[in-house]
Amino acid sequence: MAQTAAAPDTVSLGKSGRQTEEAGPRHRWWILAVIGLAQLMVVLDATIVNIALPSAQADLGFSDGNRTWIVTAYSLAFGSLLLLGGRIADLFGRKPAFLVGVGGFAAASALAGAATSFEVLVAGRALQGLFGALLAPAALSLLTTTFTDPKERAKAFGIFGAIAGSGAAVGLLLGGVLTEYMDWRWTLYVNLFIAAFALVGGFLLLQRTARDRGSKLDIPGTVLVTTGLFGIVYGFSNAESHDWSSPLAWGFLAAGAVLLTAFTWWQTRASHPLLPLRVLLDRDRGASFVAMLISAAGMFGVFLFLTYYLQLSLGFSAVRTGLAFLPMVAALMLTATLSTSVLIPRIGPKIVVPLGMVLGAAGMVWLTGLGLDSTYAAHVLPPLVVTGLGIGLIMAPAMSLATSGVASDDAGVASASVNTMQQIGGSIGTALLNTLAASAATSYLVGKDPTDKLNQAQAALESYSTAYWWSAGFFAAGALLTAVLYRRGVPAVDADAAPTVHM
Repeated sequence: MAQTAAAPDTVSLGKSGRQTEEAGPRHRWWILAVIGLAQLMVVLDATIVNIALPSAQADLGFSDGNRTWIVTAYSLAFGSLLLLGGRIADLFGRKPAFLVGVGGFAAASALAGAATSFEVLVAGRALQGLFGALLAPAALSLLTTTFTDPKERAKAFGIFGAIAGSGAAVGLLLGGVLTEYMDWRWTLYVNLFIAAFALVGGFLLLQRTARDRGSKLDIPGTVLVTTGLFGIVYGFSNAESHDWSSPLAWGFLAAGAVLLTAFTWWQTRASHPLLPLRVLLDRDRGASFVAMLISAAGMFGVFLFLTYYLQLSLGFSAVRTGLAFLPMVAALMLTATLSTSVLIPRIGPKIVVPLGMVLGAAGMVWLTGLGLDSTYAAHVLPPLVVTGLGIGLIMAPAMSLATSGVASDDAGVASASVNTMQQIGGSIGTALLNTLAASAATSYLVGKDPTDKLNQAQAALESYSTAYWWSAGFFAAGALLTAVLYRRGVPAVDADAAPTVHM
């Protein structure tokens, strides 16, 4: 099948057959706006509901034990189905996958927002994860195939990486505002407005791309990787809510590891592999997957435990907590755009990404000094900005390099792999840091009066500090691994990378 390396909207042919060049660039940046909106919807939904959970619990009357399922249902469906969603986008077209993903996500949000019972809310959140798993890889692969000019691609991925990196913080702010001034259900209904713009824009601007009708879906691979990823995500979720010694934790983790090993073996023998190993074996791409995994695990030290600290130790409201993260978002957006458009084209990722990891580690170590008498401006803001600068240097380059040079037929599954690494990293970070933080708090209270308010407050600080130290360890390990794995110099630009075919 003939292919062209041109981006789908670089040029178009008028009735006279002459190329109209003005509409191309303008079209591409509008496509970026549409894709960015959809990505923001998926990313912020990982945190926007968290702040609303107490209100939802009071309204629907479910237990504390069941509360975790509102978060887990989303992450389970999303994390386990991402690779399948990416391959579906490759096989059946990225535009249809994107539009179905956006529309389905909106419908699931409406269902969850209108829930009158715990079961309906969980079902809605699971469906959000399912359609998010179709939407997220389609969005990133559309970005990959739309922006093939190196300079434009760098700017586009900088913007997209900033959206992906800041979405969790935006979710905290938006969740706080909607819960405090409206109703918890609006943390779900807000997706309808975002999806409406993304649907209309996607329908009007995106073009269908040709697909290889001879390709088939790898059913055994799909079953193995979906169940394997389910086992990993569910195992870490249970480790957080139960204990590492629980069979629901180590049993599912072990089963997930075995299934993913079997999946890797099968991919070397399948005639139409779900995840061709050539996607993973490129050195820069592999380093980028590692960077996404580790940075996602480390980021939870900021978003999760600093949220606890601001609200429980300093007495911030939900809205004020969200606002407190905005300087970090600004720093992240600055370095995300700077890294892809200026730094990577000049010095390459071998310095830039490890530097981001070092800044992330430094910010986390700085946060360990927070106390009950600390202030936001003097003690919280500086390390928060440093951490944001670091994450921006990691995420945007990693996303760009993880999908750079991928053949068009593999763009969706490569994009899904990036999202999978981020999701698995987040699951690991949440479970491991929560467990370690809880153990630190328990250890601090040994030999002390556990009912004393000051002891309780100090125990909480000890738990947060432990989480920050471990997050710093994640980033430090990431600095070492990425410095070793990334190639020296500026990545070679493949002019024929991720080609697309006009219909």
